[in-house]
Amino acid sequence: MSAESQSRRAEEPLDAGEEMSYVYALGRGDEPALRDAVARLAGVDGRALRLVESAGLAAVVSSVPSGAFGEQGLRAQLEDMTRLEAIARAHHAVVDAAFTGATVLPMRLATVYLDDARVAGMLTARRDRFLELLARLDGHVELGVKVYADVGAVTPPKTEAVAVAESPGRAYLQRRRAQRRGTRDLYRAAAGVAEEAVRAAESLSRARVVHRPQQGGLAPARGENLANEAYLVPTGDVGRFTTALDATARAAPGVRVEVTGPWAPYSFATVTEEDWYGEDHRYEDHRYEEERYGTEEGAVR
Repeated sequence: MSAESQSRRAEEPLDAGEEMSYVYALGRGDEPALRDAVARLAGVDGRALRLVESAGLAAVVSSVPSGAFGEQGLRAQLEDMTRLEAIARAHHAVVDAAFTGATVLPMRLATVYLDDARVAGMLTARRDRFLELLARLDGHVELGVKVYADVGAVTPPKTEAVAVAESPGRAYLQRRRAQRRGTRDLYRAAAGVAEEAVRAAESLSRARVVHRPQQGGLAPARGENLANEAYLVPTGDVGRFTTALDATARAAPGVRVEVTGPWAPYSFATVTEEDWYGEDHRYEDHRYEEERYGTEEGAVR
């Protein structure tokens, strides 16, 4: 039988009763933390976890039904925010448990292969690249840095008193001008804080990734999110990093700097699709973290 006939193409539909391999993260095969995570936790929908090992690497995997995690089924699930949150929480719980005691490369949400053989083939074919990335991440964590401008937290500047009875229109215009001036000053101050935060963060980190600011339901914190970045920080510098960033906004009323983490290095484990994926897999990229949840740690954190 030819290799082509042995390997089902990713475009070929699967029967609803068949199962696929959902991959959460990968690391070195000799990491006890990976085996501990598999023994202690369950994956999406309470499915049992297992390790798929090859070429000195191991991937944390669970089985999922093809009907729900094929392209059409997966798209429907990720359009349902309640379902999306449930999948994301399970995914992150597995990654975080493995990350507690091991260097891991987190996979994006809903990275699915047709079977374990394809997962093992991916580990073998890209072994050198994955080992290079794992070595880069050894001894590092990801910290998030967000800068917010909160107009409501700033006292409006005083305006020249105008008798309302004499000129209510003039009084209104003065108030509006004062509000605009105050908002303009706030955003100017926030921009300065963001620049200072970047300088402080870069001096204590190895790499930086700029994410899209969170908006609407993705930004539950008070104020407008103007900067949303991630930094790869040596584990021993987490305290210094947090202290340095906390100090950047103290003299700017209405401006807040928030440091989140430490997290598994989602923002720094991303490689090209060719690095992660071969031809014989099924993968639906919904740009989950960037577009739906906004950041590496997402709304579920």
